[in-house]
Amino acid sequence: MLHLIKLSVGSKDVAGLQAWQAERALTHPPLRHRTRNRPKRRDDLLDGGSIYWVIAGFIQARQRIVDLIDDTMEDGSACVGIVLDPLLVPVAARAMKAFQGWRYLEPDAAPPDLADHSTAPGIEGLPPALRAALREARLI
Repeated sequence: MLHLIKLSVGSKDVAGLQAWQAERALTHPPLRHRTRNRPKRRDDLLDGGSIYWVIAGFIQARQRIVDLIDDTMEDGSACVGIVLDPLLVPVAARAMKAFQGWRYLEPDAAPPDLADHSTAPGIEGLPPALRAALREARLI
């Protein structure tokens, strides 16, 4: 298994990426991300791999990679379509500097899903505004 990591250009948060993808899935199915460079490790990616999205400087979500298909960009040039499962899974936020294109991400370097973490005791007892501020700062 192997993952990809990619910047979500233009997204301010996971909800923004999700909204954009929902519209795109309806108007241009299947849901996919187009890229000029074909991943050479196809079999590893399709063996349970995901694409991890960097949003606003943090790795924040992932989507399972379903397939890699031949595709065409809007300008007619050939590309690869990374077909994605529509489910965006939140992950433990991790700061990430900007980079071009996509990169491979080894499974042991990938942040864990948030569903795998239990909430720290007392978090739900904090005032809603404080919880929101802590989430925005990627501290919880």
